[in-house]
Amino acid sequence: MDRINKLNDMLLDSPNDCFLLHALGLEYIKIGEIEKALLAFQHVIASDKNYVGTYYHLAKAFEKINRIKDAVKTYEQGIIIASLVNDKHARNELQMALDDLTD
Repeated sequence: MDRINKLNDMLLDSPNDCFLLHALGLEYIKIGEIEKALLAFQHVIASDKNYVGTYYHLAKAFEKINRIKDAVKTYEQGIIIASLVNDKHARNELQMALDDLTD
């Protein structure tokens, strides 16, 4: 909880900082606060749709609460963005996760 408090404090000065928001989402995942993680990850995407790494974690969070359609849509969006920014590694990870989910 200490890390979450520190991240929230830092976000007071920079509320749209994608790195801090992404880190906050990961911390919420660790403690099982999936809904809060979703909000943090969605804030990242709203602030910077090209923040490719967040798509994977957002989709995984959707999977954890059985929102499979949202997970599929998020993986697909992430694949498009990763392709646009030429991030082949992220694109492959997103594609593999999508394939695992839809097989």
